[in-house]
Amino acid sequence: MRCGEISMKNVLMSWSGGKDSCLALYEIQKSTDYRVAALLTTVTRDYGVISMHGVRRVLLEKQAHSLGLPLHQVLITKGASNQEYETNLIEVVSAYRDQRIDSIVFGDLFLEDIKTYRDQFLARHDLLGIYPVWKRDTTEFIHEFIELGFKAVLTCVDSKALDQSFAGRIIDHDFLASLPAKVDPCGENGEFHTFVYDGPNFARPVEFSVGETVSRDGFWFCDLVPQ
Repeated sequence: MRCGEISMKNVLMSWSGGKDSCLALYEIQKSTDYRVAALLTTVTRDYGVISMHGVRRVLLEKQAHSLGLPLHQVLITKGASNQEYETNLIEVVSAYRDQRIDSIVFGDLFLEDIKTYRDQFLARHDLLGIYPVWKRDTTEFIHEFIELGFKAVLTCVDSKALDQSFAGRIIDHDFLASLPAKVDPCGENGEFHTFVYDGPNFARPVEFSVGETVSRDGFWFCDLVPQ
C-alpha cells in the first residue's frame, strides 16, 4: 500500500432488496473503512423470489446491476429451517474466505433478539456483524430515506397489521401519513416489506409495473412485473 492510501476492509452485505438494507448499504458506501465485495440475498428456490419480500429474481438481479455490485444468491427451499438457511449461508460466505472477508453488514434497526441471534450465529463461524443503522429512530430513518431520493414499493404486507390496499404502494409522505399509529413507519416489526427501485446509489431506476396482489400464509404479496 502506498503512503497515504487508506486500507478499506472488504465486507459482505446481507441484502433483502428493501429499504433498511439499502440505507445501510448507502451508509457503508459513504464510509472510508469498508468496501462491499458482494450482496448476499436469500432466494426461495421453489418460487424464484426474494424470501419474505416476494420479489422476482430478475428484478433483484437488475437492482444489483444498477448498484454496480456483485450478487450472490443464497438458495433455500420453501419453509426452510434455520439450519438449512445457516448451512447454505455459510457455504456461500466460505467462498469469500480467500479474500479475508470475515464480516457481514446488516440493516437491522432495533430488534434485539434478531441481532443477538445473528451475532451468536456469526461468532460460531468466526464472523462479525456490522450494523450501520442500528438504533436509528425509525421515523427519522424513513424520512431521511425519502429525502435522499430513494424510491421503494411495498411488496409484502402482514394482513394482521395492514389491509390489502397497502400492497403495491410507494413509500412517500402520503404513505407515512396513512399508516395506523400502531404500525412502525419502517415496518420493523414485520408489518411490511419493500423493494427499492431507485436512489442516489443507483445508476438507473429498476423498471417494473405493479401486477396482481395475492394472499398467501397471512400476507398480501404484490407482484412486480419486470419491464
